Amino acid sequence: MKKFIIKTMGCKSNQFEGQIISEKLIEAGYIQAKNFNDADLYILNSCSVTHKSDNEAMYLLRHAHKLGKKTILTGCIAQIEKDKLLNENYIDIILGNEDKFDIVKYLKEKQDFVVKDLMQSNEFYKISLNDTTKTRVSLKIQDGCDNRCAYCIIPYGRGKSRSADSDFIINEINRYAQNGYKEVIFTGIHIGLWGKDLNRNLLDLLKEVENKTSIARYRLGSLNPLEITTEMLDFLQDSEKFCPHFHLSLQSACNSTLKRMNRHYTVEYYLDQIEDITSRFDKPFLGSDIIAGFVGETDKDFETTVENLKKSKLSQIHTFPYSIRVGTIAEKLSGHLSDKIKEDRANIIKSISAIKFEQFLKSNIGSEQEILIEKKLDKKSGKYKGLTRNYINILLDNGEFNTLKNVTLTEDNIVSLKHL
Repeated sequence: MKKFIIKTMGCKSNQFEGQIISEKLIEAGYIQAKNFNDADLYILNSCSVTHKSDNEAMYLLRHAHKLGKKTILTGCIAQIEKDKLLNENYIDIILGNEDKFDIVKYLKEKQDFVVKDLMQSNEFYKISLNDTTKTRVSLKIQDGCDNRCAYCIIPYGRGKSRSADSDFIINEINRYAQNGYKEVIFTGIHIGLWGKDLNRNLLDLLKEVENKTSIARYRLGSLNPLEITTEMLDFLQDSEKFCPHFHLSLQSACNSTLKRMNRHYTVEYYLDQIEDITSRFDKPFLGSDIIAGFVGETDKDFETTVENLKKSKLSQIHTFPYSIRVGTIAEKLSGHLSDKIKEDRANIIKSISAIKFEQFLKSNIGSEQEILIEKKLDKKSGKYKGLTRNYINILLDNGEFNTLKNVTLTEDNIVSLKHL
């Protein structure tokens, strides 16, 4: 039987979907190669957030084709650029973002191009993960996005927002819990839109998770600040299952830039929200996304962003330079910046993030936290590796795989930036 290797790029939803593809191939008798050289099939589950990811994907496919692998492209690049890539001789098979889950069928039928129009899709494509060898598991609860942020091409790769029904989600969570998982992470392209097509909202789902599942912990993916309501915070504050880990999709810390991005909130709004969150939860982790060097971002705009990020109570900032996406509103705006300016600004934000993350870790020293022991041994230290509810990696001299344990955090057991 043929051997395959899969490379998955991008978001947690894509990572989850890559695991599903692997499971389906293994169930059909394919063998997952241990290394690239042993593989007959090279599968690239792609991301199209930036042109850098596009370029990397094409390089990887060309390289695999040159070395005699049968190449299969799926993911957002396949969905968005399907017509442009159809005649490229280094790509043997192109599968769309939902079609990829029928990869075994298309391999058997020797079909080389299957990409349905997701903008016409109204139903959530349900997929389940069977792997029970880990302690934490992702669960995709939503797909697509109805927003049209000026910089983003992803709605064209994922279609409109579609939600998994709550019965499916509750059953999946309980199945995971019965199989030994202690934590589930809700993923999706825009999970804050969960339930919009079902006349429900995310808080409705979280209430069901609290009351109808036996999972010990759950964690939320990225949320738009407008989707974190006072009612939701009231509920989460009293939850026994929720991990106080928030990832805010901020994108900028300057109001004029946010307006050009077509983001419908202000910096003042989410800074107040961050203050509210930190007052409600004990040492919550507050991550964020920031785009550096968006179209028309002046020196003053960037200075405003830097000042606001410094004074915020964010724990960590994921940043990347703005990337032009053909077909987006931002592509046609005036005031595009040079790559050097964008890279320089991203590096400044990264330095702010590094300082904030160290400060966050130090603020946890002396606190007692519940740890989920994830790995029997860490490769570097030989110690047990665990994760707190507020998203801090911990190393322990002793423990038991896949158990929850209360631990006092110290300088010695917190994994600092230099270890990451």
